[in-house]
Amino acid sequence: MFAIQYLSTNRHVRIFTKNRECTLNNPGPKVIGIDEISIRKGHRYRIIVSDLERKRVIWFGGKDRSEDSMNLFCEELGLQKIREIRLAVMDMWKAFENSIRHHAPQAATLYDKSHVMKHLHEELDKVRKSEYARLTGKDRKFIKGQKYTRLSHRENLTTDGRKALKILLTANRRLNTAYIIKETFGQLWSYTSEAWARKFFDNWKTSIKWQRLKPYEKFAELVERHWDGIAAFCKPENKVSLGFVEGLNNKIRVIQRRAYSLRDEEYLLLKILTCMLPDI
Repeated sequence: MFAIQYLSTNRHVRIFTKNRECTLNNPGPKVIGIDEISIRKGHRYRIIVSDLERKRVIWFGGKDRSEDSMNLFCEELGLQKIREIRLAVMDMWKAFENSIRHHAPQAATLYDKSHVMKHLHEELDKVRKSEYARLTGKDRKFIKGQKYTRLSHRENLTTDGRKALKILLTANRRLNTAYIIKETFGQLWSYTSEAWARKFFDNWKTSIKWQRLKPYEKFAELVERHWDGIAAFCKPENKVSLGFVEGLNNKIRVIQRRAYSLRDEEYLLLKILTCMLPDI
């Protein structure tokens, strides 16, 4: 089994496979985004590292999403350039954070908003399931089949989707409360002062205790443990665009769907590596 590792600048690419090496120039990123994608069933992952300032993929590799695989990127980039990274944007996966802290201790950690909100969506879904289990008969019909309607942003819903959401929230008071609290939490990323962000979070945490939403209390504990990496977005120097990573993931999903029948994994990975490069 081969592992591809990839480094890219504007028009230079460095690719390593099991059988060959093609070497040109290396990048020198200051702000990186770290994510992983599943390439096949069975929890088979590859790590993606992006330069968020230049908005391009600079590395794709590893055999999984372990700390050892993340170390491959750090070692390949080199001691001098890894020490120039000032910010690493990632999800709350401990293996990535451990590797960056070891190789680039000067770099601040920022947890991606979409990954934080994903955890909150999962807790909201637990509230939905508990309500469905509690109710019986016709009262269940307002909840069944509405999972993605409830998890989607209101502005992204169609007219029919908004009507379905309104009916759902009107029919179930507890779900309505949970939905409003979930939407309110997104305000956290609007603060430019960590002190004000902390005050908002403390008030938000207090409000869920009065509502007796156990799944949300679990989420609040998660945020508390990772507060430094979440509140880092308040600092002006950390105001980076996080839309690139989401856009990259969308492109990768399209490539994976189109390449569903491909058995050549190396070709598939090369398509992913070059999908965000600018035209020459």
